[in-house]
Amino acid sequence: MLSKVNGLGLLGLDAFTVSVETDVGGGLARFDIVGLPDASVKESKERVRTAIKNSGKRFPDGRVTVNLAPADIKKEGAYLDLAIAVAIIKASSDILSGIDISDYVFLGELSLDGALRGVNGIMPLLISAKKLGFNKFVIPFANIREAEFIGGIEVYPVKTLNEALGHLSGAVPCERVTVRDYTVGVSSVTQSDLKFVKGQQAAKRALEVAVSGGHNILLVGSPGSGKTMLARCIPSIMPDMSFDEALETTKIHSVSGALRDGEGIVTVRPFFTPHHTTSPIALIGGGSSAKPGVISLAHNGVLYLDEMPEYPRSALESLRQPLEDRIVTVSRARMTVEYPASFMLVGSMNPCPCGNYGSKTAECRCSASQIAKYKAKISGPLLDRIDLQIEVDGVKYDDLVSSTEEEPSSEVKKRVNRTRLIQRERFALEGIRTNSEMHERQLEKYCKLSKESENIMRMSFEKLKLSARGRSRILKVARTIADMELEENIQPRHILEAVGYRSFDLSNM
Repeated sequence: MLSKVNGLGLLGLDAFTVSVETDVGGGLARFDIVGLPDASVKESKERVRTAIKNSGKRFPDGRVTVNLAPADIKKEGAYLDLAIAVAIIKASSDILSGIDISDYVFLGELSLDGALRGVNGIMPLLISAKKLGFNKFVIPFANIREAEFIGGIEVYPVKTLNEALGHLSGAVPCERVTVRDYTVGVSSVTQSDLKFVKGQQAAKRALEVAVSGGHNILLVGSPGSGKTMLARCIPSIMPDMSFDEALETTKIHSVSGALRDGEGIVTVRPFFTPHHTTSPIALIGGGSSAKPGVISLAHNGVLYLDEMPEYPRSALESLRQPLEDRIVTVSRARMTVEYPASFMLVGSMNPCPCGNYGSKTAECRCSASQIAKYKAKISGPLLDRIDLQIEVDGVKYDDLVSSTEEEPSSEVKKRVNRTRLIQRERFALEGIRTNSEMHERQLEKYCKLSKESENIMRMSFEKLKLSARGRSRILKVARTIADMELEENIQPRHILEAVGYRSFDLSNM
């Protein structure tokens, strides 16, 4: 007999329909899977055969041929185990005889005892399949949390192959997943709060500006000046994630298998700090299966590079295109996929290899050539993409022991949320969310300058020898500062402050 069952494959973050066509005939016992399966799909033959037998069902004695259509797209992963098993049982027994299951999609990996294991990527699979017109799904019970946030579809979680068959036959119907409401999460970085950072008022102001507009920022200072502590405080002032942002981020984490146990959706903005030995592939994404990298996992969040010059030059330079386009294209011999990569880059570095260049309390032991070589590790084009470049001075002893209570992160976060709301409303029809994402058309529309402001910008452009990109970055930061002050138009003081954040010159550290 012949049966057809719906499954799904995953290409990047998008699903494609896989028609599992199964023919069971006579002759010598043989089990073949065709349709461009990879090694993990080929191995499903033994998983499916044993799972069917250990579930108390008969595996057909004749020739079993499974075709995974379309045959020109490679099928990867264990997503299709359940679909193959259901297709074989439907074609070879009376359990599902006469029952129409053509509107169902089956997902899940089978264990040898017939239990269903969870798989990565359930959320993007369900969302994409919904767009393709499917509305009924049987998935592993282990993936129930991800399915709870997708409305408009019927999802039935099962723990075993027998539970799936019982539901399809109507003998023991399963309870469908109930859709949950999204609740904004709270950052787990509770120990990192701006109230514990003594002094550093200029750096704190710069952090608030950067987070308010989603701007990239570089902190430069001697060891012990507080660069890392300031960076670690950023999650505590990041704005709340909207539901759309949470879905975007969760899809990437789901595909990568980075979701925590029991976590169905990412409710707080990611904060990733890769080690300085990280390779370009780990950072950008890739490998044989073109999986997302760290910058995509940091989508809608923060990528923090501590001691930026210590990272491989190739890894740093690979950030240039994602910082500009906010997407990363991963090309491999078999496929080309795009992943979102809209993150806030936060970097920190010393002013020289020993860290004491320009220090008032310690002597620098580095030669001029060593300092130049160290600074050259961050190229001009990459530096040009960092909106705010801040020198972090050492903290005085009196400030450290002061009993004066600093402003807590919770108060700063309120202002950040207010500023981000202004931007969301402004760009509601533009397809962007923050000032840092503006293109030239939006800059011309929302960053009009008065004659006085234009003169300041002209003088800064000529004196600092800025590029066209540098000018655009200044305008974006000035727009953010104006939003923070609830100003409709950019004022000269906003331009001056924004220029101050760009005036740091690596050659004069």
